[in-house]
Amino acid sequence: MSTSVAEDGRGSFAGRTAWARSLETPLRAFLRTETGGAAVLLAAAVTALVWANADVASYDSFWSTKLSIDLGGHGVSLDLRGWVNSGLMTLFFFVAGLEARREFDLGELRERRRFTLPLLAAVGGMAAAIAIYSAFNAGRPSAHGWGAAMSTDTAFALGLLALVGPRFSDRLRAFMLTVVLADDVIALVVIATVYSGTLRVAPLLVVLGFFAVVLVLRSIPVRVGLVYFLLGAAAWVGLLKAGVEPLVVGLVMGALVWARPAQRSSLELATERFREFREQPTADLARVAGAELRMATSPNERLQRLFHPWTSYVIVPLFALANAGIAIDGGMLARAFRSPITLGILAAYVIGKPVGIFSSTWLAARLSGGRLLPPVGWAAVAGGGTIAGVGFTVSLLVATLAFDGPQLEEAKVGILSAALVAAAITWLVFRATALLPRRARIRALLGTAEPLVDLYIDVDPERDHIRGPLEAPVTLVEYGDFECPYCGRAESVVRELLRDFADVRYVWRHLPLSDVHTHAQLAAEASEAAAQQGAFWEMYDLLLAHQDALDLDDLIGYAAELQLDGERFANDLSARVGAERVADDVDSADLSGVSGTPTFFVNGRRHYGEYSIETLSAAVRAAGARAVLAEA
Repeated sequence: MSTSVAEDGRGSFAGRTAWARSLETPLRAFLRTETGGAAVLLAAAVTALVWANADVASYDSFWSTKLSIDLGGHGVSLDLRGWVNSGLMTLFFFVAGLEARREFDLGELRERRRFTLPLLAAVGGMAAAIAIYSAFNAGRPSAHGWGAAMSTDTAFALGLLALVGPRFSDRLRAFMLTVVLADDVIALVVIATVYSGTLRVAPLLVVLGFFAVVLVLRSIPVRVGLVYFLLGAAAWVGLLKAGVEPLVVGLVMGALVWARPAQRSSLELATERFREFREQPTADLARVAGAELRMATSPNERLQRLFHPWTSYVIVPLFALANAGIAIDGGMLARAFRSPITLGILAAYVIGKPVGIFSSTWLAARLSGGRLLPPVGWAAVAGGGTIAGVGFTVSLLVATLAFDGPQLEEAKVGILSAALVAAAITWLVFRATALLPRRARIRALLGTAEPLVDLYIDVDPERDHIRGPLEAPVTLVEYGDFECPYCGRAESVVRELLRDFADVRYVWRHLPLSDVHTHAQLAAEASEAAAQQGAFWEMYDLLLAHQDALDLDDLIGYAAELQLDGERFANDLSARVGAERVADDVDSADLSGVSGTPTFFVNGRRHYGEYSIETLSAAVRAAGARAVLAEA
């Protein structure tokens, strides 16, 4: 039985508090951390330049200080710059590996063919950049430094994209994140194979043994983080001794950490353990409850939350502080901008990267007959290509391995100059796009590719409870619980959304969390009993307005207040007429990976991030724009 009401959101909805709870995915958190980290990274780079120009001798001597770790006559000795570049940066690549695995397990890349396009874009961008650098340095000893002109800086690129990119840029940032992750993987392979020292076989075999142990423990599975840390540290030392740049350890270890959504069964078990602790708060029960809570969440997400702020706000800025310092004067700049190293890197990033990314993406779309389309429009692809010209972290890392002395200074000038020019060109691309007519602008930014659909069961007007125009181009689905306080707060946001957007239909689906809310199941069945008399939405309003009064007597009182047939309502509630309907909604929630309330879907796509009127409105506007393009 379907119900449909088109309302302006006023009346009984007045006076409620808007919901501003933030429930975000690792991808959104990752992008936000990279954006904030970019500012810290820029400050560190500026500090390095100021320090080097104030006293270059103290700058060089400080980072050349030796630090040794010796255990029984065996150990590692590196200067401070080496510990930062090869040691701490391993954690940076560990986080990159975690995010790559999350995208494969839960993100856009869970549909494997969607990895093909960003991989081709990354390869095309790197190949074009390397070709341009090699053309500038053909026949010169500096030709071996081509690796310094191939990789995009994740933090700077995504951070600057947030500043100069379009309003509907989440999909573009997600696409570019995939591109730069593939970029990082390829760059790391190049570093490990091209820019490493003389290969020693015996330590390398020991490292392979450590990785084999990791794979065995992972398949059991063993969840003691200290064990993996020690094995990873041993593999890092082994690669260093083998003459291979040990950064690859971080990427491999991160890619092995699986990601998954929280399972309802795990959440229910964690709830039961917490209740046991609440009844008898002992140390043993606290340990068991804590373990169950950790088990219910993805280890990938836990590790990202632990390490990603450190890499973005400490490790990468520290890397910039250790490597970006160069003494700049007129003579040095004049020499650099006549150098094929500087000019090669600058042209590679400013011209090669955008041309390579755009052309490889366009060719893939044409040759595949439209089966491989970017998730954004072509203007956004062009802007993503230009921002990919911001090469800093990995580029500086390769430069320190490939050059020294004046050549290293020339490479740094090229890298820093390319970042400034690429950011300016990106701003111009999106500024020009903003001047297009509305429909052309939307197509240029959003494209026509079909997004992945997360909602497993489509909305059925003959079955679902629908508020708003039945034929609206945008559908907002909420899985909710009438006793959930956050659902109560979200109600006023939904009300305001329906008032502001006349082309949105709202669908409520039940997900009573009975292990947390004792009255949720009964309230859901009461709403279905009211639906039998055509009063679902009236009962919905009362239930969310009185979440602290959901006993049987309260529910019967609400039926009387709505002037329903009280006897029929009580009989339907007693016979559990709505139980099957509620169970169907719960099953559909499980199929869609929903484990908590409220969870929203906009045109079938799960909404992540803050559930405020601003974020939901932005999602609705973007979905509406795509619907306009689809109709066109």
